Amino acid sequence: MRVLLFTGKGGVGKSTMAAGTAALAARDGRRTLVLSTDAAHSLGDAYGVEVGASPCQVAPGLFVQQVDAQQRFQESWGELQRYLLTLLDAVGVDPVAAEELTVLPGAEEVLALLELRRQARSGDWDLIVVDCAPTAETLRLLALPEALSWYMRRVLPVERRVVKTLRPVLSRAAGVPMPQDSVFDALERLHSELGEVRALLSGPGASVRLVLTPERVVLAEARRSWTTLSLYGYTVDGVVANRVFPSDGSDPWRSGWVQAQGAVLAEVSESFSGLPLWRSVYRTEEPIGVEALAALAGQVYAGSDPLALPVRQPFTVTESGRGRVLSLLLPLTTRAEVELVRHADDLVVTVGSYRRVITLPAALARLRVAGARVENEQLQVRFVEEAS
Repeated sequence: MRVLLFTGKGGVGKSTMAAGTAALAARDGRRTLVLSTDAAHSLGDAYGVEVGASPCQVAPGLFVQQVDAQQRFQESWGELQRYLLTLLDAVGVDPVAAEELTVLPGAEEVLALLELRRQARSGDWDLIVVDCAPTAETLRLLALPEALSWYMRRVLPVERRVVKTLRPVLSRAAGVPMPQDSVFDALERLHSELGEVRALLSGPGASVRLVLTPERVVLAEARRSWTTLSLYGYTVDGVVANRVFPSDGSDPWRSGWVQAQGAVLAEVSESFSGLPLWRSVYRTEEPIGVEALAALAGQVYAGSDPLALPVRQPFTVTESGRGRVLSLLLPLTTRAEVELVRHADDLVVTVGSYRRVITLPAALARLRVAGARVENEQLQVRFVEEAS
């Protein structure tokens, strides 16, 4: 099964490209589901149909789903929310304010990914296309499973044992209720499910496609997205440049746009060298409906395989004559922008405001870090035996 995620800055047309790619795949005979983790839910508008919380068939082999994030929220976060409400009530927080405080920012988008997990496990689909939230939200939600893993492995087991042993004493001392086992169980279940989502999205059958428009601000965000997605182990398989003005020398206004976009597109080609770059021309009318979207995608991909599996691996460990080398794909990054910290079996890699904690495999955990460099768009960290 193939999983393809579309993301980009808000308003660049990622929903249109996701819907078009799905329509083209279904027309080619693949049983396809396209779903949205974006709270804006534009897929129904793109296809010109009403869609709901369950897969809805809009064409032969093509199904659309608008994830009911509130339902997923109750299923996966409900037990935790009930405990937090009890906690806030005990300290005198207004019930209405408490209800708002227990809804984590971005939680609905994150929990919408659990529906992706459920559909992937069903075995009903050859292809799942995901219309993601705008770039910043997507990066946060894709980073969550790994961010939680450190807490779940290192802190939660100890915390659970302490609370279980000292619950009556802690409740009296703190003056608030301590969490029951059901709360810890719910947190562990949520972590496990999000871990499966991460394994699915970082696996060999999944990739992310960036959609941008030929504007410098949009390009800058797309460049950062490629670096950050690679940092977290997700493979970017290509870039779609949308709303490209067709060349027409008879119109000075359009010619100016063509020239300005041409300069940005040259930067796009340079920035994403090695990745496929597809172009979608600016059309005189918005493509609405399955046929119009499939036609758009057919023109954009122009005979290439839009579902070809990516070949670049973001994370590898190799042997060298000077030790073992962990290589992490970090495009558009210099060594000066990377900060490395070793904590026991974890390697913390920070690029800008984004941080990834990599739990080292056993083959590296017993070794010490001897050096690091960025070369050929890869962070290469060298490990050697401890000096005797």
